[in-house]
Amino acid sequence: QVQVVESGGGLVQPGGSLRLSCEASGFPSDYYAIAWFRQAPGGQRELVAVITSGGITNYADFVKGRFAISRDNAKNTVYLQMNNLKPEDTAVYSCNLYTSVRTYWGQGTQVTVSS
Repeated sequence: QVQVVESGGGLVQPGGSLRLSCEASGFPSDYYAIAWFRQAPGGQRELVAVITSGGITNYADFVKGRFAISRDNAKNTVYLQMNNLKPEDTAVYSCNLYTSVRTYWGQGTQVTVSS
């Protein structure tokens, strides 16, 4: 059974950094991408970054140059390095694993950017 677990969220000051982790257990052989999404209070869920099984990455315009998505295949883990964080980055960050049949969501991790 596939499970996706996020970690690494917390409280950070503006300009600070955090690294989020998304670990997938029972990793499906037909996965083709993992994406990070975020949802702020009262807001809609929005795509932050995605990495394909082939290593191609893509980012939302609002994080380009500040965030970086990467993966460690040996650990079945995808990371989201977030630098120069802004108060508007405050949200619950969730990762989604895409396969040919369905997607798998984690429970999310809270990121709060505040002084």
